[in-house]
Amino acid sequence: MARRRKRGRNISGVLLLDKPAGITSNAALQVVKRLFDANKAGHTGSLDPLATGMLPICLGEATKISGFLLSADKCYRAVCKLGVTTNSGDADGEVLQQRPVENINEARVREVLMNFMGDGKQIPPMHSAIKRQGVPLYKLAHQGIEVEREARDITIHSLDLVRLEGDELEIDVCCSKGTYIRTLAEDIGEELGCGAHISALRRTGIGALDNIEMHTLDSLTALAEQQDKEALDGLLLPTEAALPDWPEVQLSADASFYLCQGQAVFVPQLKDRGWVRLFGVNKRFLGLGTVLDDGRVAPKRLLSTQ
Repeated sequence: MARRRKRGRNISGVLLLDKPAGITSNAALQVVKRLFDANKAGHTGSLDPLATGMLPICLGEATKISGFLLSADKCYRAVCKLGVTTNSGDADGEVLQQRPVENINEARVREVLMNFMGDGKQIPPMHSAIKRQGVPLYKLAHQGIEVEREARDITIHSLDLVRLEGDELEIDVCCSKGTYIRTLAEDIGEELGCGAHISALRRTGIGALDNIEMHTLDSLTALAEQQDKEALDGLLLPTEAALPDWPEVQLSADASFYLCQGQAVFVPQLKDRGWVRLFGVNKRFLGLGTVLDDGRVAPKRLLSTQ
């Protein structure tokens, strides 16, 4: 039987999408894949429909590095509605309780925020994509079913007050993977004695990808309607640029050849350890590898198109 031919262009790179509110991350992914006519695409960590902001879309061979962005730290700007709790922890849920917002000032808020800094535990919300026996928790939540969840280790690297106006609290958060900002907002609200939920959420950075231009679906659609593939492709970051803080290792032609055969190679005077980006002759990006204790570099994620 003949192998089914893949549809779409064999294009690779990373698009920093500014996801709009009101659609799922997967729906946004499918739009981008269609606009670029790409044969393969994946995103690097879901944003709730309510949320906006950075959603890296990996096309083609760049999908091989998507897992590393998924596990990277994330930064958000969140608006918390004080005095109201919902069953989902955000504005899309049903109101559970309303309480007065009293005796809350900036000094009190900063004191509470400090309590959440550093390493801690967090119980994931029922309205999440975490699966229990193959079923996402949010599907159980929609059926009115609540199950016990284990607390997870998280780290809040920074948590800053941006604005406090009446019953609105705006914060900047940088945190480890797996941190639910909805749950953080609920916990902050409880510490303040009034409860809270997320009314707006925007992801501002992933790993070392911050203060970088993002592109909207509207702007991408406009280019696609002009059939300007060259301009569209020009918006893609090279795959290696998605991990700008990873060390670079330059390999000789011989070392590149053997590494691409799956062999660990020795690189003289290499001081880096751990994960590195691998480059061959003429700065061609070969993929990702790890530096072994003996100074050799072992391939881990090689790009087949290089």
